Amino acid sequence: MGDYRGVNDMQEKTSPSPEPAGSEGNGGSGAAAGNGPVKPVIPAAAAKRANASVIGMIIALVVSIAAFLPIILMNPLPRSDGYRPNIDVAAVSRNATDVAGFTPVAPDTGDSFRPNYARWEAGTGNGVPTWEVGYLTPKESFIGLVQTRNANPTWLLQQTRNAPVTGSRNAGGQEWELRDTGKGEKSLVLDYRGTTVVLSGEAQLDEFAALADAVVKSLESNPAVTVSPSPAAAP
Repeated sequence: MGDYRGVNDMQEKTSPSPEPAGSEGNGGSGAAAGNGPVKPVIPAAAAKRANASVIGMIIALVVSIAAFLPIILMNPLPRSDGYRPNIDVAAVSRNATDVAGFTPVAPDTGDSFRPNYARWEAGTGNGVPTWEVGYLTPKESFIGLVQTRNANPTWLLQQTRNAPVTGSRNAGGQEWELRDTGKGEKSLVLDYRGTTVVLSGEAQLDEFAALADAVVKSLESNPAVTVSPSPAAAP
């Protein structure tokens, strides 16, 4: 009996004791819990190159802005609609008198009609030298004035857009010939005191009449243009 009990004791001592359930799983979980999310590490040289690229882009942008800024400053934005060019029609007319051979009209319209150009054209293209003035009307339309002492039928058709004669209008005590294209563009034509004056545009007839009246007054205040007779042909 004693030997049997001794064998049993030895078996109990040499038998491996069972691992507690879940001990291995807990060990693995603990190891996993101990290792956090892996963070990539950028080498110092790569980080330096990335920073250099960003700095280079910023420098290039600054250089581009500095290059274009003078161009922008030298080309200011268009002026607002309220801008009025300072055109002295009377002064330009006086300067053109010698080359024109007559005193070009300078209608006194006060502040109602605003001139936006006044010039003498030599007529190198069509052989008809002209005095030209552009007017913005009180109703924000436009009337162009052309005056010459060398008018001819072809030139007159060009100035009036080939419009037919549709009537006449009295302005300044003179009868102006009315030509109308039927598409809004119209012209008043006057042969008076040695020159031909053409007013053309899409303004209303009352604005045409107001400008025409001022033109007649200017014509009558200037010396009349005399046409030298052609020399007689030799027999």
